[in-house]
Amino acid sequence: MTLLETLQQINATSAFNRWAGVTVSHAGSGEVELSMAFRGDDMAQYAGLLHAGLIGALLDTACGFAAGTVAGNVLASHFSVNCLAPAVGEVFIARGKVIKAGAKQVFARAELFAQNGDQLKRVATGDAILVPVEAR
Repeated sequence: MTLLETLQQINATSAFNRWAGVTVSHAGSGEVELSMAFRGDDMAQYAGLLHAGLIGALLDTACGFAAGTVAGNVLASHFSVNCLAPAVGEVFIARGKVIKAGAKQVFARAELFAQNGDQLKRVATGDAILVPVEAR
């Protein structure tokens, strides 16, 4: 099974990711790309923008999946989000990448882009420290 197929299978087990419509479109060693179509009726905050909770969820998942490609099962021990611009888009694309993988910690970074037609705009970034854990 390829890394992409493995992450797609793991993604399918998450009720939250299924509800949000998160898909894994790319996976390689230390990197991943996710996408999610925007639904204004249940994903927007009061001003009609993508809710910050979903911004965080996409960045966290991208960091975790990227880390998982090199370290197996991981859990976040620290996570931060920077919202750079209003999250207005038809589709949101999160790209996660491992910065450094050690035996006890994996450092990962993700960027979130809003896609409108052919235009991509970076709207948020996130950094995570993840720790490898045994499978449950």
